Amino acid sequence: MAASSYDAALARLLAHEGGYTNHPADPGGPTNFGITIADYRKYVKPGASAADVRAMTVEEAKAIYRDKYWAAQRCDVLPAGVDNAVFDYGVNSGIGRSGRVLHRVLGLRDDDWRTGDDVLAALARRDTGKVIVTICDERLRFLQSLKTWGVFGKGWSARVAEVKAFSLQLAAGAALAPPPATTSAGKGEVPVPRVVQHGSAGAVIAAGAAAARQAHQSGASAGMVAAIAVASIAAAIVAYALWRWRALRQQDKPA
Repeated sequence: MAASSYDAALARLLAHEGGYTNHPADPGGPTNFGITIADYRKYVKPGASAADVRAMTVEEAKAIYRDKYWAAQRCDVLPAGVDNAVFDYGVNSGIGRSGRVLHRVLGLRDDDWRTGDDVLAALARRDTGKVIVTICDERLRFLQSLKTWGVFGKGWSARVAEVKAFSLQLAAGAALAPPPATTSAGKGEVPVPRVVQHGSAGAVIAAGAAAARQAHQSGASAGMVAAIAVASIAAAIVAYALWRWRALRQQDKPA
């Protein structure tokens, strides 16, 4: 892919990354346009808060993507299609992993992730389409092995499929379709299971329900059973409020 096509690749990546998120299951914490708070602090504003990440401009995000992912992986000199597959993989799972996967796909040692002359020489001897398909298939298998697959799996599957299709278009020199609309692959747009959001509150309610059931079976009065149920609900509200307070405080902690 020519250097000028970076914007086309990035437009598709941003459609998958979405806007501001702060998903409890995402270890990256506050994120905007796919840029984590740690990277924003490194490239733009040391000590940035969650509010700063929310206010991030798309131009700031583009500059970070070009420096940290596109240029670092030498995407400008990779074959059309392979560049996009490696770029998007690097953003999603880190350039260390995407670079080593590229080495393995080409039959090279994977003790170095960087795109050296050996990588370029090996790519010149390989079928570009097969390289793209192999990279994307390995990427999907890796994502399926993660503990957060149950939360993000649907969005990840759609993303890898779109990256594969677009990369093959680039490799074939086909006319490019417009980028997809923003998808649910943005982590904050995936519903959080209630067990993740309100685990302690759910446990309190479950315990209260068990206690009420036991009291009823023991012959307690209806008033006593109702009192136990009400108490468990009140305790659950307190537990949820405490969880929410801690979550809000965590957003603004330094990395």
